[in-house]
Amino acid sequence: MIARNNVKKFNPFKAGVLVLMGLLSCRSGLAAQALQGGDRGADIQNILPERERDRVMDEWTKWRLDNILPDLMRREGIDLWLVIAQEPDPGPVYFSLLPAASLYVVRTSILIFHDEGPGKGVKRLSGGSSGIPGWYQSTWLDKKNKTQFQSLADTLQALNPKKIGINTSTLWGYGDHLTAGLKDKLTAALGPELSRRLVSADRLCVGWLETRSPRELSVYRQVCGIAHDLIHEFFSNRVIVPDITTAADVEWWFRQRVTDLGLETWFHPSIDIIRSKKDAAEYGEGGVIRRGDLLHCDVGIVYLGLHSDMQWSAYILKKGEEDAPAGLRKALDNANRVADILMAEFVEGRTGNAIVDEAMKKAAEEGLRPLIYSHPIGVYGHAAGPPIDARAPESAPEGSRLRGEYPLHFNTAYAIEFSATTKVAEWDGEDVRIGFEENAVFTKAGCKFIDGRQRKLLLIK
Repeated sequence: MIARNNVKKFNPFKAGVLVLMGLLSCRSGLAAQALQGGDRGADIQNILPERERDRVMDEWTKWRLDNILPDLMRREGIDLWLVIAQEPDPGPVYFSLLPAASLYVVRTSILIFHDEGPGKGVKRLSGGSSGIPGWYQSTWLDKKNKTQFQSLADTLQALNPKKIGINTSTLWGYGDHLTAGLKDKLTAALGPELSRRLVSADRLCVGWLETRSPRELSVYRQVCGIAHDLIHEFFSNRVIVPDITTAADVEWWFRQRVTDLGLETWFHPSIDIIRSKKDAAEYGEGGVIRRGDLLHCDVGIVYLGLHSDMQWSAYILKKGEEDAPAGLRKALDNANRVADILMAEFVEGRTGNAIVDEAMKKAAEEGLRPLIYSHPIGVYGHAAGPPIDARAPESAPEGSRLRGEYPLHFNTAYAIEFSATTKVAEWDGEDVRIGFEENAVFTKAGCKFIDGRQRKLLLIK
């Protein structure tokens, strides 16, 4: 039945974990070579047309509604969830619950999820002006004699839930969307007895947005592969001509290239020039890319509703050089060691704060100098889930340590993001900060990079 969970005799994530483990193992021998500037480009050649993207996303959204949502509602103790949205302001959760072709809110939309219990699943209803065939059954049938919220109250009275989850929160932006006006309408229609059953569904919203299905875990590899293809394109002589190309040229090349592919960037890309003091004295601090520069990018794309967020580094060879200076290579090695330390701390049920505190401690014990500010990624770039952030309160997003008390769950994705500082002898002992960011998933197999990581600096002649 379209509105009910199919009873299964196996863990629905087991297949996803096996797919991902197989994917990572079969690529492990190739990823290191491929990500150093080898024959990239295969992923970028396989971008689906719009219609096929919607088909794929609809298939896994229905799977998520049938197989993920019931467990999350029971985990949070909510047996009826209301998602109420208005046309000019859909909120962070609404569209993640609908067919991909649903591009706007019809007037005031009300989605109703009623957990009918284990073995029965979650019934999906619509309290809006119409249902969505195959997805949501309409409950507002008497439009002549009942207002929308009166009809909603009748529906809830008949279903008689113990706890009614609504999207209000003082801590989680992803769980806070119900406006004051809509809440007033809701409570007036429900009356005092039903209104006493209203509870915050903020952690349900977080759980829904952060949890990936088996197919999403598998397809995420291609999403990251496309992003890696793009990085290899612009960190090369195909885009960069030393002493001519500017950092802004590369940034806008990336924006245009992504648009031409029919994809989106979720933030404006940045290309930073890191230059030794000696070279800066000769060239100045302008935006033209010079020989001997260390380049750092921060880029993110969106494909099939999934976000990437990556920071890679490249070196512009000076005349006569065949490789980057050993000190810069060591700086990237140190960053990779920080990544290993951090990802080893990912354990189910451990909070984001506990993970980052232990990782910072162990990195310091090894003489490394990191600053970790990793974050969940998925339906959004800075997504729902536990922040893993060691920054001081004045520089971290407000409430990071409070949200960092949220526990780590399986089948979630993260941007492993931090900086690592190393003294570089070839630059007269200057401190060089490597910004490192790569996407990973956390499953029963542990925390693993989705499509490998940068082990060596990309080289530009």
